[in-house]
Amino acid sequence: MATASQNSDAELRSKARHRANLKVIAESRQHSEKTIHIVNVSAHGFMIDGNPGYQRGERVELRLPVIGRIEALVTWTVEQRVGLQFERVLRLPDFLALLDVIDPKTG
Repeated sequence: MATASQNSDAELRSKARHRANLKVIAESRQHSEKTIHIVNVSAHGFMIDGNPGYQRGERVELRLPVIGRIEALVTWTVEQRVGLQFERVLRLPDFLALLDVIDPKTG
């Protein structure tokens, strides 16, 4: 039974992520302003490619369409990919409006 539970958790997690193609300016104490490329997003966080040097535990502030300024914490890095968790979960109406703006087919 543990395997079935793990599979459904993984499926839910992957369904919660949405592809994106969005470049924004992010700022951190260690790296000041950098342009980052967001390649997927969820209501809890996002992933970028082309790591500008971020390390696990680093805080980053960025401005997202619809959402505005938000802070995120680097939770993992693998080669040039970086996972960041938002300081707060995005409200569903705001998240859906963000998805409309960052649709990779139109952005």
